[in-house]
Amino acid sequence: MHPETHLALHHTRTAELRAAAAAHRLATEARPPRRELRIRLGWTLVEVGLRLAAPTPAVAP
Repeated sequence: MHPETHLALHHTRTAELRAAAAAHRLATEARPPRRELRIRLGWTLVEVGLRLAAPTPAVAP
């Protein structure tokens, strides 16, 4: 392969990779943070754990 052709292919591939990286960066920045969901799930698990750990009340006949 001619050196200039080979170099042109490398430049084209580099431009494609940089464009893909920029698109990925923009997509991840646009995604809303999932912190709120993690907090709600965490407190729900704490509540379930406390219910499981609590002693069962005795049933009166």
